[in-house]
Amino acid sequence: MASYVTVDGGTTNTRVSLVTDGSVLDTVKLGIGAGARDRDAFAQAIKGAIAKLLERHRMTEGDIHRILASGMITSEYGLCELAHITAPAGIDQLHGSMHETVIGDVSSVPFVFIRGVKTACEDIRSADMMRGEETELMGLLDGKGHECVYVLPGTHSKIVSVDREGRITNFSTMMTGEMIAALSQHTILRDAVDLDVSEMNNEYLFKGYEYCSERGINEALFKTRVLKNLFSARGEEIYSFFLGAVLCAEMRGIVKESAKRVVISGQSRLAAASAEILRKYSDKEVIVADGRTVSESTCRGAVRIYENKSNT
Repeated sequence: MASYVTVDGGTTNTRVSLVTDGSVLDTVKLGIGAGARDRDAFAQAIKGAIAKLLERHRMTEGDIHRILASGMITSEYGLCELAHITAPAGIDQLHGSMHETVIGDVSSVPFVFIRGVKTACEDIRSADMMRGEETELMGLLDGKGHECVYVLPGTHSKIVSVDREGRITNFSTMMTGEMIAALSQHTILRDAVDLDVSEMNNEYLFKGYEYCSERGINEALFKTRVLKNLFSARGEEIYSFFLGAVLCAEMRGIVKESAKRVVISGQSRLAAASAEILRKYSDKEVIVADGRTVSESTCRGAVRIYENKSNT
């Protein structure tokens, strides 16, 4: 089997990995992404990461079949701007829309860029877009044959519907991670919500979810301060109530989905909280992907897309 370098280009960070015989051998993490809006610095950082990987494993560029790149690296601030393809999109569509080119100031090995995905955009309610999550998702897919909802928690969380053919049919994006950071650090809640608490309290997680369901997020958020000042609640209770309120809308959206299976990516507290809420308030099968599967999903997805192979 071939050896590849994969580039997962984010907005602020980039991961460059070496994949051989289907196994992720090594990864270099870079503290730069397309959001730096410095094409030359971005290119040189990727070049350096590739050189480091090859040196570590006593390989040369001649040993690498292709450099497979996805994410914000295909945005207007990346190395190769490409338009999104329109859902439904699976392995076949992503493979068919790949773009191959040589970027001489980075490597003599050809780059293969994987396009992002957008919805049909008939109106603002149905319009959405992703760059990078489509590749991660293709690495997470556990085969065809059933509808599924994939939850990708993070700074910008994604809820993705996948059909029986393993195609992305619809998705929505929430600024979950950014909202948690902004509310807990730059509002009156900064003295109440401690993001460094080590545990989560499910009782208060559910209370926050239910309160937000009944009274709305605006009122529910202020109750986190009330818990601290009037009820002397513990840090993990306050944080859990806050998290339940923040997650309420997106979890309620998942509960309404027709698919009976939900796969949650990640080992974060966002992933754990999402799983607990869905297990209590829905009858869906809830699966939390293990850490290794999640950490290697983008690498594996890029190779699957390039080789046009689904996980069946």
